[in-house]
Amino acid sequence: MRKVVKKIALFSVPLLVACGGGSKEPVNEAPTTVNLVYPTQNLLCVDNSIDFDWSDATDPNKDNISYKVVIAKNRELTNEPKTKTVGTSQVSITLEKGVAYYWKVTAVDNKGKEGEPSPIFAFYTKSEGETNTAPFTAELVKPTDEGTVSGTTIKLQWKGADSNTEDTLKYDLYFGEDTDLVEKATNLEVESQEVSVETGKTYYWKVNTIDSAGAKSIGQVWSFTVN
Repeated sequence: MRKVVKKIALFSVPLLVACGGGSKEPVNEAPTTVNLVYPTQNLLCVDNSIDFDWSDATDPNKDNISYKVVIAKNRELTNEPKTKTVGTSQVSITLEKGVAYYWKVTAVDNKGKEGEPSPIFAFYTKSEGETNTAPFTAELVKPTDEGTVSGTTIKLQWKGADSNTEDTLKYDLYFGEDTDLVEKATNLEVESQEVSVETGKTYYWKVNTIDSAGAKSIGQVWSFTVN
């Protein structure tokens, strides 16, 4: 009897091993918010060459930090903005005389991560022989610009300021359903006003500020939508 020998071919299958290595790179966190030191809020600066100063920021990842300084002629920081990035918490800048300025500082780490910007401070550079300066533009308190509110009566609130601290301020309120605003109230001595609104509509408003010498600053247009 013939023996039949079966040959079995053995195949060597390589074992694939997925290798994951090392620990994950830590998440990059933003630097802290700085506090503005000088010029202080609503300061009248006699000299227009100013040493800006703010507190040092810290970084959770121990990254190196730089500071982005923005100075402009309006509270929204869009009118002729000057932007400067520096490595220390001080910088000297010469500005025009007789102008109201607004400024903020943002800390940035060396990976480009920005922290929350500082509050915006206002100051005024006095011109030679000037006896009265215009007030600062009104600062929004509530409702939040481009925000959403509920109700049929909304309280508009703002804050006024003047580098001439002895001045008495009054306000003209403009209000409407589009940016072509209608005068709502004049010579207000308070910094708030209630208005009637309707659900589903968007409203626009602004506040002009007038000092006791008649100098006026024109406010920014804000808006809100009613649920």
